[in-house]
Amino acid sequence: MKPSKQQPDSGLKVLFADDEEHLQSLMSMELPHMGHRVTVCPDGESAVREARESAFDCLIVDLDMPGLNGIEVIRRVREHSPETEAIVLTGKESLETAVAAMRYGACDYLTKPCRLSELRELLQRILDRRDTVKQYYATKRTRSQSSQSAQLIGQHETMQVVRKLVSKVAPTGSTVLIRGETGCGKELVAQSVHDESPRAAQPFVAINCGALPENLIESELFGHRKGAFTGADSQRDGLFQVANGGTIFLDEIGELPLGMQAKLLRVLESGEIRRVGDNDPFKVDVRVVCATHRDLEQMVENGDFREDLMFRINTFEIHLPSLRERASDIPALAEHLFRRFRHSDENCSELFTEEAMNELMNHVWPGNVRELANVIEHATILCEHPPIQRQHLPKHFTDRRLRKELRSMGPISLKELEINAIQEAIERHEGNKQLAAEELGISLKTLYNKLNQMSSGSLSKSA
Repeated sequence: MKPSKQQPDSGLKVLFADDEEHLQSLMSMELPHMGHRVTVCPDGESAVREARESAFDCLIVDLDMPGLNGIEVIRRVREHSPETEAIVLTGKESLETAVAAMRYGACDYLTKPCRLSELRELLQRILDRRDTVKQYYATKRTRSQSSQSAQLIGQHETMQVVRKLVSKVAPTGSTVLIRGETGCGKELVAQSVHDESPRAAQPFVAINCGALPENLIESELFGHRKGAFTGADSQRDGLFQVANGGTIFLDEIGELPLGMQAKLLRVLESGEIRRVGDNDPFKVDVRVVCATHRDLEQMVENGDFREDLMFRINTFEIHLPSLRERASDIPALAEHLFRRFRHSDENCSELFTEEAMNELMNHVWPGNVRELANVIEHATILCEHPPIQRQHLPKHFTDRRLRKELRSMGPISLKELEINAIQEAIERHEGNKQLAAEELGISLKTLYNKLNQMSSGSLSKSA
């Protein structure tokens, strides 16, 4: 066996096994030229030994070797190192065997004599996939360090129910639907389900279905082959494949077009995905967690959401309360967010003055925890040393006009509170809806949805 010279970490660490000496020599020279490190083995037994002693990103193995054949090598290597991706080499007469090898974990195959350009493209795809997964792991670590504890902060009884439901469903493989208003932390609950599950060491991939252009949703979720459509210059793995072995979080599932709902339903029922432009599907092992602020039952009645898909994603439901419903948790959340944005464990007996905390407690919070986070971040920037005072809060907190108006109106519904908060934000920003949405802690699309509901509802007011 002949390891190559050390190459930069940007390439793959490749284990090559083939009994043909000219191929051993060829790969010893060409793979380092492609930017990869390679260990060459003359047979399956030595390849398995190498894999037990060192981790490899990719295994390239001949199917028809004396001793251990390629399928057995793949099985043993992936048994020890399941993250190692495998490419098989085969003669044209053994294509059926090559396809069978893919059932044992091979990601692709090349027929002999293989073209170096094809091998380069395959390795590049593996490298891209590895880097994408690393990026998601890095995001996951950052999320864990910065906000993991925020997922379960609060002692209100509604949050205690959420914690119990998460602990019950996390160890299972069930599909989960998280319901709640925009900004109340649905992605953090989805992350908790993943982190407490047996898949915790695998990728957690979050995607906002409402933020994807309709013509690109299928490619983003399932990937595409080179040339499948204009601009598809290379093959691309979809997020379901990136999440293989882990969890995919489909936020705002109610925003999916009906055509994509049908395709998602097939994936959930069969466990198979098909890249755009591909004829043959392939299996993925992904747990699906969905979330929505929409009334899916009403959407089903209106013909905007498939009833069979709603039943499929709603195996287990978690309702996440709004911040208004658990106002007693505001002090604990505010303190956590202060320390997070301050990047400090300052030992201070008072982080907020009583006056500032009263302002927070009396606010309507239409943007929920996301809006609270924006407010606390604003305050930590202005406040050089704790405690945060009333003047450190955004301007609309120091303007009591809205609350005085609401008190004078007597009993008022949560819907009317939301309408007033939206109108006030738009007025403060002189009609700039982007700035108003940022202040409220909601997306611009959500703001427009709420304005449309206001204009068509019985409680509508001019905005």
